[in-house]
Order: sequence, then C-alpha cells, then structure tokens
Amino acid sequence: MTQKPSPKASATAPGFVDLFTPKLVTVLREGYGLSHLRSDALAGLTVAIVALPLSMAIAIAAGASPAQGLYTAIFGGFFVSLLGGSRFQIGGPAGAFIVLMATTVAVHGMDGLLLATMMAGVFLLAIGLLQLGTYIKFIPYPVTVGFTAGIAVIIFASQVKELLGLTLTGEEPGPLLEKLPVLWSALPSVSPAAAGLSLVTVVVIVGVKRYRPSWPGMLIAVALTAIATAVLDLPVDTIGTRFGGIPSQIPMPSLPTVSLDKVVEVLPSAIAFALLGAIESLLSAVVADGMTGRRHRSNCELAAQGVANIVAPLFGGICVTGTIARTATNIRAGAHGPFAGIIHSVCLLVFILVAAPLAYFIPLAALAGVLAVVAWNMIEKPAISSLLTASRGDAMVLLSVFFLTIFRDLTEAIVVGVALGSVLFISRMSRATSVEQRPTFVRDDMADSEEDRGPYDAHWEAESDVVVYHINGAFFFGAASAVGAALDAIADNRRAMVLDFSRVPFIDSTAARTIEGTAEKHRRLGIKFVIAGASRDVMQGLFAQGLKPPEVSYERSVEAALKKLSSS
Repeated sequence: MTQKPSPKASATAPGFVDLFTPKLVTVLREGYGLSHLRSDALAGLTVAIVALPLSMAIAIAAGASPAQGLYTAIFGGFFVSLLGGSRFQIGGPAGAFIVLMATTVAVHGMDGLLLATMMAGVFLLAIGLLQLGTYIKFIPYPVTVGFTAGIAVIIFASQVKELLGLTLTGEEPGPLLEKLPVLWSALPSVSPAAAGLSLVTVVVIVGVKRYRPSWPGMLIAVALTAIATAVLDLPVDTIGTRFGGIPSQIPMPSLPTVSLDKVVEVLPSAIAFALLGAIESLLSAVVADGMTGRRHRSNCELAAQGVANIVAPLFGGICVTGTIARTATNIRAGAHGPFAGIIHSVCLLVFILVAAPLAYFIPLAALAGVLAVVAWNMIEKPAISSLLTASRGDAMVLLSVFFLTIFRDLTEAIVVGVALGSVLFISRMSRATSVEQRPTFVRDDMADSEEDRGPYDAHWEAESDVVVYHINGAFFFGAASAVGAALDAIADNRRAMVLDFSRVPFIDSTAARTIEGTAEKHRRLGIKFVIAGASRDVMQGLFAQGLKPPEVSYERSVEAALKKLSSS
C-alpha cells in the first residue's frame, strides 16, 4: 500500500510507556467533566443490568456458582477497564469459555479451574508485554466464525437439561455424542413448569429486543420468571435450592492449591484459556473500533486481560475476557470511556452487598433460556452463509473448525483451522502467480497513443479532498490487520476515498471483511468510497462480504474514478 508521506508517518515510533498507557489515562488527559461522568454512569448501569443475569448463567453452565460469575464481572471487569487498551471494552465471563471451563472443572476440580485461569492470566500478560498480540490477528476469519458457531451448539446442548427440567439417572456426559442419547432417554421426565419458564424467558427476551430494544430484556425475563416461581411456588430448581443463594459479601482473597504436579496437569487448559481469551478480547475490541471509529492498542489490552485473570481467581472468579455483546451495549448506551466499565463493576458489587437475597428465587430454567438466546446470537448466520458460498476453500475451513469444535477439541480446531487457512493461502498464491516479461531496470519507451489512459485533467491533482490508496500484492488474512490500520488513519475530512485494487491478484474473506469495515466507517462519516481496478475474482470476494453498489462504487481504473468524482 502506498500513499503520500505525512508528518505522522515520519514521527518517532511510540515507546513502551506510550503503547501501554491505559485508555483511562488517555480519557483523563483529554479532559473529563461532569457530563462525561454522567454518560459513563448511565452506560455502566445499563451494562450491569445486562451482565447481572448473564454472568450468573455462564458461571452455572461452566460448573461454578452464580456468585463466582458475579465476582468475575466485578474484579475482571474492573481491571480490564482500569488498565485496558480499548476505550469501551467490558470484561467479564464469556459464553465462549463455557465448554473449556466445564471440562476443566470436571477433570481437575474448581481449584484446577482457578489455577488454570491464573496461569492463563500470566500467559496473556507476557504476550502483551512482549508485544506478541499482533500475531493473534493472523487467525483467519472463517476460523473465528467456525469455532464460535461450534461453541454455540455445545452451549445449547449443555442447557437442554435445565431448559426442560430433565431428571437424569446419572451424571450428564460432557462430549456431545455421549450427551445426546442420555438426554433423549430422559425426555419422559420433562418438567412442564421448567419448560414453560424457559419458553417464557426466550419469548420475553426476543419480544423486548424487537419492540423495546432499549429495555434490558434478559433482566426483565429473569425477574418475571423469578416472581412467578415465588408467587406460584413452582416445583423447579432455583439459585436458592441449588446453590443456597448468593452471599451478601465479597470473599477474602486466597490462592488456589498450587503444586508442580497440578501446574503440569492444568497447563493445557491454561494455554487454551489464554488463546481463546486473546482471540475473544481482541475481536471484541475490533468490533468496538468499528462501531466508534476509535483504535485500540492490542498489546495493552492483552496485558490488562492478563492482570484481570490473575486477580479474579483470588476472589473465586473464573475466566475473564472482553465480551462483544456487553461492549456493544456499552457503546450504544452512550459511554464516553473506561469509567463506564468501572461503574458497571461497582453496580454489580452493590447488588451483591445490598440485594443478593433477591436472587434466591431465580429459576435455573430461566438462566438456561438466557444462554439459549446467547448461543443463538453467537452463531453469525450472515457470515456463515457468505463464507459457504464465497469459495470452497473458506467453506472447508469453516466446516472443519465447526465440526472439530463440536466433536473434538477447541484448541485442536483452531490449530487445524489456521493450518488449513495457510495451505489454502499457498494454493491461491500459486494460482495467482504469473510470469511477466519486462526490462530489468525501466520500461521501454512507448508512444502516447499506445498507453491505456485518458486525457490529463489538472482538476484531478487539485482534488485535495479526495485520497487515493494503492494496494499492491496478495490481500489475505496476514495483511488484513496492517492494511486496515493504514486505512483507518485516513483523515475524516476527506470528501471521497479511492482504493486501487488493480495490483491485487486475490482477496480472501478476512481481508474483504476488513474493507467492509472501512467502507462502513466511511459511510457513517458521509465519505464516498470507491474501489477501482478490481478484477472479476476480487470483486466476487468483495461482493460475498456485502460490498455491493450503491454502498460502494466500482470503477475500472483510478483515472475513471477521479474523473467521475470531479464531475459529481
């Protein structure tokens, strides 16, 4: 990619302190007033309302207590916002971790989960401080879509027992193929009360989202079902009957059992937690950037995630990561900066200290309904459809990761997905490479009549409010992050942007997704976005990610694009 040099481009590279200065400090340096605090307080309260039922539901599904889910959101969310490199990130327990955490608890016990979480925190802190977070972005888009969809299927399967109130004769198996026959055989024991509460929960959440999207649907659904359970004395399991309620105080910090043997045993889980935590947190930060036009610092964010995962287990908390749904809610609620995340943690702390007894009657079927909706929302339906139809290679990677996640192991799925993506890239490069005969140093002289270009128009050079970027070479997942960062650096006062694809032999879905995000940002700012010189194959890849006219204009060359812009 080439562009005219700017003063910023030649400036001294940022130092270590600059790269790891929390966004909270940045916000304070900008000037933080009462109006900003008011916006953050409202956003923090809104996010806390969403996080309250969700944190408890995720913790229960992972084999922990509901209180541990709240401790995770309180301490993990606090340190993610205090130290993080994203202005709007909300940290807490995430649905993507349910499968890994439940497996760790089943094999190594709760102490094993807490130890593995702390070890993952150390790994994340090291990855951030060593500035290795950039490499996390090399994971291809079909891999993230595939394992997220696979995790969603497993989460839903894990909630069938609570959704229907089934009574099992023994322990519920973890692997899906072993779980399904057990659940099928237990279907005669369905509890009408539990199934009814689950259905009401889902209907209320979906209905509120459709007709009153600004209302906290999950909290409303859980509150209604809790009231119904208490008033009607329904025969269903609740937080009170299963866990004895939620303590009204915060536990004193304590270390889990640590020994060399235990560390070795939980090391694979810790690595998996760190890998998934890094992917999820950076993915959430990228989503926040796309919604706000801001840019996060990935290594600073990972270091903060590391600290959060070290501190949270000291109080009984489980895995912490950036959460896309809560981060998006934070932005839509009008957050100004990281104080919103801190206030969200404080609000949850106040709930535990003041209103914990109210959670006694919350039915587990309702929390299972919450997770069923979460699982459905985790599946990126439009992305899956576009990837399955874009190319056989992307479809192969997506399906491989999806089925490996369901039937094998998440870490194995990611490794295989990245390997397949790399092989696919090599294959595409071999087909895209061509041999062109040309002189060694300079091209031969040509007659003006032989050159394929239009007449010179001085107005083109005078168009200072139109910027032209040239992308050279293969545009794939390995280059998407750098290209995206460079495109984001464009000044917002431009009238139009022309992106020259004439020297791009092919584009994959990750890179196309990056361009789609850039185009969306420019549409919000009212800047015309034009793609010039794209080949038929490249255009098909861009079309598959939704980059179609009239949102994006396509021209055969940069000259044609500039001529059209000058006349508009």
